[in-house]
Amino acid sequence: MIHPTAIISDKASIADDVEIGPYTVIGDDVTIAGGTRVDSHVVINGPTIIGKDNHIYQFASLGDDPQDKKYANEPTKLVIGERNTIREFCTLSRGTVQDRGETRIGDDNWIMAYVHIAHDCIVGDKTIMANNTTLAGHVQVGDWVICGGFSGIHQFCKIGAHAFLGMYCGVNRDVPAYTMVSGQPAVARGINSEGLKRRDFSAEQIRNIKNAYRITFRQGKRKDDVIEEITALAQTQPELMPFLESLRSSERGLAR
Repeated sequence: MIHPTAIISDKASIADDVEIGPYTVIGDDVTIAGGTRVDSHVVINGPTIIGKDNHIYQFASLGDDPQDKKYANEPTKLVIGERNTIREFCTLSRGTVQDRGETRIGDDNWIMAYVHIAHDCIVGDKTIMANNTTLAGHVQVGDWVICGGFSGIHQFCKIGAHAFLGMYCGVNRDVPAYTMVSGQPAVARGINSEGLKRRDFSAEQIRNIKNAYRITFRQGKRKDDVIEEITALAQTQPELMPFLESLRSSERGLAR
């Protein structure tokens, strides 16, 4: 299962059924769980933990030093969940001690070619990152988010669950759950209604989310007043809770 030209550190822990292709290099303190396939010419440095049934394509670089001038060889880590697809030339960095000390990727993500996920990012489950998506440091991306090709996210931004970023999008503010944004800088264009239909949200739930969007972006209300109004609605419309949490947790302001 391991090609004879691969170089595997004695300090790495590799499950018996992991496939490792030609000329791949696995460094110290790398753990790879069963069912994962690592193609040729991949470099994985540690500390890095990779879960089950991932597929890492050729020329990816995982778990190397964060691109942060403050980094001073602290033992930070990269944690990758299960069933992720990581395509060619992707770069995923470890964390820094200035944050939580780790970069974390969830499960069932589709990460296309040339994607960069910088230090201390947290990515949820079932996201799609099209080619050349770039996450700066400390970015948080919720479940089911779709990032269009060449989209870029500024450091410390938060992207809520089910959000959609258009191609070439430049995000420098937080994007609430369910929201579609596009442009440079990115501005809100509506909700990701088509994505919600595909994920079996009912017509009533989608109407409720659209109403919360209008209250937030179309009525000129103060943030505190918006939060108060949507909090009341969420008592009987629980689908609004991810949107409400996005508003409450925003520190950089919203992409309006």
